[in-house]
Amino acid sequence: MQHISTTPFGRRTLDAGLMAARQLAETAVPDRSIDKYKILTALTQARAAFRVTDRDLAVLSALVSFHQDRELGGDDLIVFPSNAALSERTHGMAESTLRRHLRALVQAGLILRHDSPNGKRYATRGSTGALRVAFGFDLKPLVIRADEIFAAAQAACEAAETLRRLRERVVLQLRDARKLIEYAQEALGINTDALDDQQRLLSRDLRRKLDQDEIKAIAQQVSELLTHAKSLFPNDKTEEMNGNVVQNERHIQYSTKSLYESEPSKKMEEPEPSAPPRPTDDRDLATKLPLGLVLKTVPDLRDYAPDGIKDWHQFVGTAAFVRGMLGISEHAWLEACRIMGDVNAAITVACMLQRAEHIAKPGGYLRSLSARAADGAFTPGPMVMALLRAENVKAA
Repeated sequence: MQHISTTPFGRRTLDAGLMAARQLAETAVPDRSIDKYKILTALTQARAAFRVTDRDLAVLSALVSFHQDRELGGDDLIVFPSNAALSERTHGMAESTLRRHLRALVQAGLILRHDSPNGKRYATRGSTGALRVAFGFDLKPLVIRADEIFAAAQAACEAAETLRRLRERVVLQLRDARKLIEYAQEALGINTDALDDQQRLLSRDLRRKLDQDEIKAIAQQVSELLTHAKSLFPNDKTEEMNGNVVQNERHIQYSTKSLYESEPSKKMEEPEPSAPPRPTDDRDLATKLPLGLVLKTVPDLRDYAPDGIKDWHQFVGTAAFVRGMLGISEHAWLEACRIMGDVNAAITVACMLQRAEHIAKPGGYLRSLSARAADGAFTPGPMVMALLRAENVKAA
């Protein structure tokens, strides 16, 4: 009766892993066959559960390729390739590396080692050519543990899907928070630098490959950030902004007159008794933004115009001068003028001047507004209206 040894050849000693492999070797092979490519695919999905790497599985795939049949089953499951043959099928992997990965596969209980008396891998055949005895690596564990492997693969796929959905939710919540923070800074002039820094850090963290616990921790932070961002908008103001300012922002346009046509501000400074100091309805902006109205909104700009601002040409010139004092580069200013138009860019800079103490990086802020304007998502109308509302609140 043939004796198949499970003890290692040479100086290698028995350990817990080899003892477990010995018990596995004594287990009878189930009366079934397994598609070797399906079992390799399942192991690829469940490799974390079996603590093997992709390189380990590359060596296992090479071993399995020496089994002649597509189905693994029966008693003929020992393969005995030489190290040179294995190296060739693993695209030139070094023998020392091969030995390390083979040892990992044995310790994971995915293959069994049957060493010959001299440690070589070979097989002997009878007079009829039938295989009598073989020394090498036994693939029997793949058949015995097939159900375990397939179950682990399914669990890994479900966990990956759960992680994907969790990450998807976090990305959407983070996008909502970012949009709310940007709008609060743009339309209401609220200093949101701390919240903006927090969302940028969270966005950076999401670029890494995270496990489920790490994603859950980030999800909690993102949820708190979104709650904080929503708190910037009281219910009554939120409805007003959504219903009027945002809607009418898309309809803001100037009259057919020249953008630099003179429009004296004296009328706004000394209004007639019957004339209101500002439009009573946001829809008035759909026609144009009067120069006098804008100057009333950004009084700080006049401090930089000793001769006064009597037309749009002087307004743009003063804003061009002020942008340097705000730390806005010439390139950022010219880019804003190109995208928004000179007047819109000047109104934007004037509004930024009025809220300068709340804007940490005016240059970067103007560039972000220019980028939004290029997508049709920004005009300075809401900024003007927000400043007017703030002025009215102070006056009240």
